[in-house]
Amino acid sequence: MAGPRIFTSAEELRAGIGEPLGPSGWLEVDQKRIDLFADATGDHQWIHVDPERAASGPFGSTIAHGYLTLSLLPSLVPQIMLVEGMRMGINYGVDKVRFPAPVPVGSRLRATALITSVTEVGEGVQVAATVTVEREGAEKPVCVAESVSRYYF
Repeated sequence: MAGPRIFTSAEELRAGIGEPLGPSGWLEVDQKRIDLFADATGDHQWIHVDPERAASGPFGSTIAHGYLTLSLLPSLVPQIMLVEGMRMGINYGVDKVRFPAPVPVGSRLRATALITSVTEVGEGVQVAATVTVEREGAEKPVCVAESVSRYYF
């Protein structure tokens, strides 16, 4: 991992449209993280939290919640893309999220990103980026999210 691409202005963000960013470092998704997410969200479905039952289930082990995978973006994205020198930055939302493949317990994940648009919004800019989370050794990504942020310089 080479470190994050640092953007310090709206102009630099615009110039970064289409530039592949990343990958981030690897992050392991262990059962403790899955269990803590289940506790935080109240989603205790057996496919996530019961290793014994999940061993005979469709994936052969427990799997991470899709939303757990999505919630890792704030940990992974700053490793590949940072915006500095702004007065304020906010997570504005996500336009589209897909989970094309499961995340079995013990998986290692990393992210890449691609800025797809930068538009003026009031005194700031809205940045849309497609973030792809991949699982080590897997063909399909485990999450593809169109993330939207706003930055005020």
